[in-house]
Amino acid sequence: MTLTQIKEILLTLENVEFQLENGTMVPEHFHVTEVGQITKNFIDCGGVIRSEKTVNFQLWNADDFEHRLKPGKLLNIIQLSEEKLDIEDAEIEVEYQSETIGKYDLDFNGKHFVLKNKTTACLAQDACGIPAEKPKRNLSQLQSSSSNSCTPGGKCC
Repeated sequence: MTLTQIKEILLTLENVEFQLENGTMVPEHFHVTEVGQITKNFIDCGGVIRSEKTVNFQLWNADDFEHRLKPGKLLNIIQLSEEKLDIEDAEIEVEYQSETIGKYDLDFNGKHFVLKNKTTACLAQDACGIPAEKPKRNLSQLQSSSSNSCTPGGKCC
């Protein structure tokens, strides 16, 4: 989900609710403690220099059980961040603490914002010799060697 998309969704909501991909709800008294843009410059294992930009939201659970972030308030935080930090419209990455700080992609299921699990990947699979997809073989086209084959009644099995 991009920054533009979340702003459009926030205009239609009465409450801001987040849930993990497994269905666990983020406690409703969460705070958005950061909104920013992260630029990651790196080199992949194939030697290609890359750059990624994401908009970062950080969610935090406080002991403030009376706190409820309303859509208008989050929209104001986003707009202030865009204005003061010159944030670009990019994909949103959410940081949220469970056992450790997790990084999640963001989706919307029509009612809740969903923190989607992120995974790692090799960006240079061709340079690393990793096939993009396991080759498919047609078994009927495989030729068998007569010395390694069993025949009915051959007592090799």
